[in-house]
Order: sequence, then structure tokens, then C-alpha cells
Amino acid sequence: MISGLVERTKIFLRPDPSKVLLRFFPYGNKERMLRIIARIMSLSDGEIRKELDHVLHHFEERHIDIREILLSHYKKVAPVMVTDLEPAEERRLLIGAYFTSEYALESAALFNPSVVPHPDQSKMEKGNLRFIMSLRAIGEGHISSLSFRSGIISDSYDIFLEETSEFVTVGETVLNPTYEKNCFALKLYEVGFENDFSKEILGALPDEFTFSALDSEIKNVKIRHRRHTSLFSETLRAINTLAECNYEISFSDRQRLSERVIFPYASNEQKGIEDARFVRFFDEENKKATYYATYTAYSGTTSFPQLIETDDFLHFRFITLNGSAVRNKGMALFPRKVDGKYVMLSRQDNENIFIMYSDNIHFWHEAEVIMKPSYPWGFVQLGNCGSPIETDRGWLVLTHHVGPMRRYCIGAILLDPEDPSRVIGRLKEPLMEPDDNEREGYVPNVVYTCGALLYGGKLVMPYAMSDHVTSIAMVDMERLMKKLLE
Repeated sequence: MISGLVERTKIFLRPDPSKVLLRFFPYGNKERMLRIIARIMSLSDGEIRKELDHVLHHFEERHIDIREILLSHYKKVAPVMVTDLEPAEERRLLIGAYFTSEYALESAALFNPSVVPHPDQSKMEKGNLRFIMSLRAIGEGHISSLSFRSGIISDSYDIFLEETSEFVTVGETVLNPTYEKNCFALKLYEVGFENDFSKEILGALPDEFTFSALDSEIKNVKIRHRRHTSLFSETLRAINTLAECNYEISFSDRQRLSERVIFPYASNEQKGIEDARFVRFFDEENKKATYYATYTAYSGTTSFPQLIETDDFLHFRFITLNGSAVRNKGMALFPRKVDGKYVMLSRQDNENIFIMYSDNIHFWHEAEVIMKPSYPWGFVQLGNCGSPIETDRGWLVLTHHVGPMRRYCIGAILLDPEDPSRVIGRLKEPLMEPDDNEREGYVPNVVYTCGALLYGGKLVMPYAMSDHVTSIAMVDMERLMKKLLE
């Protein structure tokens, strides 16, 4: 490792098992759910009140708006009940409690961070910068969710993390998101379901349509095609799955950033939202900044590259990435267009670093290799460690390298400012490798990051230690550039 380039701070973000959220717990099939509800309905009003008081005594102080959450979980099981007469509120709350469990989202790990400037820089002293850090949290069942922290970098490069809340809440799913018909149709074509049925459904919809409009048209088509073939049923499943994978969630502005948790929602991400690489993307034509994050949705068997879009870290859109070049993990978007095109780094073959260009941020069809494993500390695999960072000498890219004993190191390359497919500088030794204090953890011998932030003459680099704990390091940019261009 190159000595003297990296200064490790004494900041540590450790997994906290006391951070628990409430999630719906359905207990298997409808018959079992109905039996549980029947037992609750057999209780007297006094017994209901006693049991509900017991639940609230133990859990009400641990969660924000617990009553609203319990009622929402009641609504999820209400359709299996044998009557449509609604029970009294206390009984509904208790039914909801039986179908609720606490989930410690950070109980195993808090790692793979990325960092971006906070969209709100108000009340900052001159020379200070407020930032947002995203983190991958892992809890029971190895389910990955997305967590956030905020902090301030001073003009003297001191870092202060803002105090975290004791509460965590998941976002409210937007029940009626909108879709672009052209993107929707292209994705159906890509997955092999552009046919007469899908054309009939989409043909009746406007260029932008809502989920309820789509659902209504699906019902109309079902009526028109009373004899359902296997292709018809498979097409409807594909349309519903695609709609489910493109969704929106919102948080209240009363919720602090550290309270907001993005938990898996769609079927393709039931086992995790992994390794989000956030970047502040500036649209030079419209003079507008948007935050994007590429991430990996994991179903338990298959990984799906996806995209998050937000302006304020309160409202998030989740969008499928499409095209023949959308494969594997670890895509990283450039922070602006280059020569009029979106640009992204990727790793299609699980080994080399690729670059992709597109006119549409949602579709990527071609990729070319720009870097292959060349040094012993990365003979197994290369990848990016977050979005490229624009400097006055080129695009700085942090890279990850896997060597013997599956040891992960962080390196760096420099791409041509006008033609980012050209590597014009690279480190011949690791920028950072796991030291003796960092090599033990959930996955030993790993240092890794999903994105750093350039601030003045320093690179602020949050990084994970062995997929367990997160810290922050500072890199001297002038010395790094000198090493890259040697």
C-alpha cells in the first residue's frame, strides 16, 4: 500500500441492534391467518383491552405512530375474515399486533457507504459542507436495507456526524405511481412479453399512466379474453411484476434523516437493496440537480440492477434499468453528461471494468472494457467503488480489486476528461488495504466503499471494514494525483 496517502479517522458507525422497525408478519397461508383471527375474535372486550394494553406498554415507546402501523397491518389481513363488518378499533389494533414483528435492521452489519452533498446547505457556516451518507444495513435473514446518516465537514477537514434518532421508520409506498409508456413497452419487449395482449393493454393507455389506470385496463382485457391461455396469464404476470418493480415511497419532513429506512418492497428485491451508489447528477441543460443511486435488487436467487431517483431524500422513485448491457452488479453513474450522453461504469463479466453510453438514463445497450486485472493484488476481479469524481485533471474513479485469499483492496484510476473510455492514470499499488484492525468481520479481509466526496484538497472516503463496520478516511488529492500520473 502507498504510505502516507490515506489518513484514517476515529469515526466508526457500528451496527445497532436496538434500531428496530415494525414490519408485517403474515404467518404463512390464509387458513392459518384466519384461525389466529378467530381466536382473537373469541376474546371478550375486557380481554382485548388487557392484551392491547400489554402490547402498548412494551412497544409504544419504541416506535413512532405504532397505532397507525398496527391498523395498517390489520387492513392487510382483513380480506381473509369471514365478515365485512369491521370490529371495534381496540380489536383491530390487537389483530394488527398479532401480525406484526419487530425487525432489527442493523443487527448484523452496517457497511458499504456512499456520500453526497446534502440538498439543504442552509445555515452552514462559510467553508462548511453538510453531507448525506447512505449505508447498507443487514439484519435477520441477511436482508439488506438502505439507511442514512448526515454530518458536516468543516473548512479544516474535521468531520462531525449528526446525532442519530433512536427511531426508524419505513417510507410510505405511493399507491398510484406513474409510468412512461415508452419505457414500459421497451422493458416488456426486452423480457420477451411484447405481444398482442401487452399491445392491447398499453395501446389503451396515455403516454404517462398511473398504476390504477393500468390495473383498470388489465381488468377490461380479462373481460374481453374470457378464455385465458398460458401466454395471456404469463403476460399479465410480467406486466404486474414490472409495475411492482417501478414504485415510489415518501417520508414525512418531520422524520429525521437517520429515521428514514428504505426496506425491500418489490418481489425482485425481497432479499435486499444492496450497495447503493449515490451521486449528485447535474443536468447542465436544465440547470437542475437530481440525486441518483444505482443499486442491486436481490430476490434471493437473482440480482437486478435498479435505479433510485430523488430530489430531497424525502420522496424516492425506484426504476428498472433496461437494455442488453444491464447485467451484474456495481454500476456507477457519472455526475453529468459527457458529450451529450449519460455515462456509466459497469462490470458485465464479473471481472473487468466497462464503460457505457446512452441517450436515455433508463436504457443501456452497449459496453466496452476500459480496464482489466493487471496487478497481483487484483488478479481475480476489478470493479468501481462509486461514481466517478470530476477533477481538473480528469475523472477520478475509486476501484476495488480482489486478490489472493479473496482480499479486497481499494485502488484508483484517472479517466480522460473528454473521453472517459481512456485510462490516463492508475495506481500501481493499493490506495487502501485492510489493516489488522479492519480484517475481522462479517466477510473478512475487505475494505470497500460505494462512493466518496471531493471537498477542497481532500477526498472524503467513507469505507466499510470487512462488511461489518463503517469508518471514514481522508485522502490528500494533490499527492494522489501525483501518484496516478507517475
